[in-house]
Parts: sequence; C-alpha cells; structure tokens
Amino acid sequence: MAAVNLGSTGADAAGATRGRKPSPATSAPCAAGAMVPGATPAARSGAEHVTEPVAYDAILLAGFGGPEGQDDVIPFLRNVTSGRGIPDERLEEVAHHYRHFGGISPINEQNRVLKAALEAELASRGIDLPVLWGNRNWDPYLNDALGEAKTAGYSKLIAIATSAYSSYSSCRQYREDFADALEDTQLGDVIEIDKVRQFFDHPGFVTPFTEGVRDGIAGLLASDPELARGDIEVLFATHSIPSTDAAKSGPAERGFGEGGAYAAQHRAVAEVVMRDAGATDVPWQLVYQSRSGPPSMPWLEPDINDAIAELPALGRKAVVIVPLGFVSDHMEVLWDLDNEALETAGEHGLAAVRVPTPGTHPAYVAGLVDLVLERVNGTPVAERPAVTELGPWYDVCRPGCCENVRLGFRPALAGIAP
Repeated sequence: MAAVNLGSTGADAAGATRGRKPSPATSAPCAAGAMVPGATPAARSGAEHVTEPVAYDAILLAGFGGPEGQDDVIPFLRNVTSGRGIPDERLEEVAHHYRHFGGISPINEQNRVLKAALEAELASRGIDLPVLWGNRNWDPYLNDALGEAKTAGYSKLIAIATSAYSSYSSCRQYREDFADALEDTQLGDVIEIDKVRQFFDHPGFVTPFTEGVRDGIAGLLASDPELARGDIEVLFATHSIPSTDAAKSGPAERGFGEGGAYAAQHRAVAEVVMRDAGATDVPWQLVYQSRSGPPSMPWLEPDINDAIAELPALGRKAVVIVPLGFVSDHMEVLWDLDNEALETAGEHGLAAVRVPTPGTHPAYVAGLVDLVLERVNGTPVAERPAVTELGPWYDVCRPGCCENVRLGFRPALAGIAP
C-alpha cells in the first residue's frame, strides 16, 4: 500500500506552504471580519444554502496535482508532505508507483480533459463562464489561477474541487488552500471565491457508478454461466482517512457517529447505486484503501485487500470493485486498485472487474455545470437534485466542519469560521 498518503481525499500536508509557490513575506487577510471569509456578498452571511443569484465571472477548477516526469516525482512528493519531515529516502518508497508509469501521474491530463469537457458543456448551453484551473500541489498552482483571474479582471469565482465527499482532506483542505492562495497573491481585497456543494449524491456523479456496477455484474455473469448473483461481492472502495478525522467530518450536530459524514455519505451512495443498478440481491460492502501513517494510528477499515482475502470463505467467486471515492482514474486507482487489489483477487481465485470512475462521463460533466448554475441562479434547495436523504449538501460549510484534529483550524474560505 502507499507509504505516504497522496490521494485527492487523503493528503495531509501540514506545512506552512503546503506545496505552493513561494509567497510574499507579508499579505493581507481576506474579507476580515466576515462570517464567511472571502465569500461573495450572497454567501457571506453563512446561510446553509445560498438562494441569491450571483453573477460569477469564472469557474475555478481545483485539482490535487501530480508529477509529469521523472524529475518531478520527488519535488511533488515534498510538496504533498510539506511540514511532516519525511526524508527523500522515505518518499522514494512511494515514488516507485509514479516511476512505474514513467514518473507521470495521470491526474493533470485528466483535469485538462475535464476542463475542456466543462468548456464544451458550457458552450453548448450558451453559458459564458471561462474555466480556470489550479492545483494544490503542482503546476499549475492555485496561485497561478488567481493570477490569471486578476489579469482577466475576474473578481467573483465559483470553485469546483475535484473531490465529492466531506472530510478534512477532501473538502476543508481545499478551502484552506483557497484562503492561502488569496493571501499569497495578496488578492483578498480583489477576488471573492465561493464553492459548489459537495456533490457525493448529485445524480451526475452517481450515475456513472450505477452504470458501472450494472455492467460489471452483467459482464461477470456472462463470462461464467455457472456464476450466480450471490457468488459476486461488490466492494465500494474509497480512500481511508484517520479515524479521528473521519469522526470530525461534517457538522457535529448531524450526529453521524463513528466514521462521521465521510463514511455515512459513502454508505448512502452505495445503497442508491445497488438499488438503481437492480442489484439489491448482490452482497456488497464499503472498504478502504491507500492508508498511510504509523500502525498505531487508527484509520478507517477494512482495507480492500483484507476484505478480498475473506471473500472465498464467504462463498464468493467474483468481485466488482467500485472506486466510489474517486472522480477519475488517477494514481491511487491505477496502482492501489488496478494493480494491488486485482492482484489480490487473482491470488484468491476470484474473477474481478474494476468499474470506471466518472472521468468525463457526460452525466458527470453536465452535473458539475448544474452545480455551478445552482449558485448562479440561486436555485431553491427544494429544486436541487440529491439521490440520498443526506443532501443536498451545504453551499457554505458549517462552523467546525471537517476539523483536522492534529493541525486544528486554519483560515478557510467557503465556510463559516469556527
């Protein structure tokens, strides 16, 4: 498994710069005194759902970032783990995952393709909103995207983070990096940034998984006439995170219990996928992958490889692996699922298939544009689509939401300050 947490939902970069380009020695805080710092006036008061229309100038597509050559790998990993004191020798234990693929993470190219798909979808609807792209950990950085916005005269941005669920590393850390970028560029008095709601249960995100599960089960059954539906186990895989962070995910007053909103959201979506795929008679479970950190620190379990190893004893003969926690086929899908998990399945005599991530599925791309239009139009909450009872999620994150227990609260945009 990954020795250092690198995923879009699991990175825990604790450093002061967190992989950003060098920042000015001094910078002004953004929207000082506002309940929701750095927000547009419509969101600044902190309403759960903003129903006042906002004339945004541009969309900010926020990615995790990844190396694009062998020389980039270690500098990238230093960015991701900034502040944690991990020596290069230790980073090399993870670097081999990237070096296996020529030192190139697919995530940047996937975001280029997603950006182009969003632009095409916007154009097809006659919506004049440019798409800016910035990463947290590699070129192009969020600072670059804000500089581009300043040059173009854009002052109101609506952000889409390439992560669907609620937790520190899949939501709040992006929001912290937005605040950092405004400080770095000293644009806090010029640019305002809102963020679309977490879209774990938006039909645009869920539909590709439903299709994948339906097709995966059908493919396994077609490949082996002796295989019954009860012989198949569906494993919904997502990035493991520290149990303490999971417990703090989502607003405390919602009372999600162990695993917090992060686990609850995944379970709720998995139930919908199985129902809509017509597979309620097929066994399934939620599993985790890509954990890191010392063994003494509890992380969400079970690990996908451990779960696979137990399936033969349950009478299973095949497995459908669903990368439910991921929006595209980046490194942790290609390595941890396509390499390790499928290899584990083979070692235990299980037929296996891994279903696609949303990527640039038309429903997903259209859904992201729909999420932007919710804020552009101030869509009433009753008219916003959500396939689980947990949503539609908040436009403005609640105070104390998704705390990092080890680091505490740092300034963050698109949420009420704790």
